[in-house]
Amino acid sequence: VRNYMFDLLDHLQKGTPLKYEWKLPSWINDPILLENLPDRQTLELYTVYHDCGKPYCLTYGEDGRKHFPNHAEVSFNTFNELFDNDVSADLIRRDMDFHLLRADGLQKFSEYEYCTTLMLSALSEIHSNATMFGGMESTSFKIKFKHTEKRGRQVLNLIKTNSNINKN
Repeated sequence: VRNYMFDLLDHLQKGTPLKYEWKLPSWINDPILLENLPDRQTLELYTVYHDCGKPYCLTYGEDGRKHFPNHAEVSFNTFNELFDNDVSADLIRRDMDFHLLRADGLQKFSEYEYCTTLMLSALSEIHSNATMFGGMESTSFKIKFKHTEKRGRQVLNLIKTNSNINKN
């Protein structure tokens, strides 16, 4: 996730060519995405350690498949035992928020200071994990990308609406 995140950020911030294969959403060039990102060290800690709690909450279903219940909270606690970075810790705690975002949670999510960081991270994550789930042509990737496209557009529209209301 770290490598994909910085590949994408370098492309958006510096215009460098993308190193990895990407399918980019329609909202990717919206300048709001880059307005309130944490510093690179914080982003690095977040993207490297976002799943650090998974070994501590691993379970197996009856079908033998792995599950990681409450892994974001477990990762948050594990990270805090090792590091002192409140922003990275909070991003780790909220790491699944965008992936699981429903219509009734859009307003609250859009008000979170680092919501665009979570959007970019989620986009990076679905790309970095695409091969594991059958590639970018797989049904799994297409479902995740469609969610990212739709919710990303909605979040950015809400941020713009909230910003206009606050200006008036």
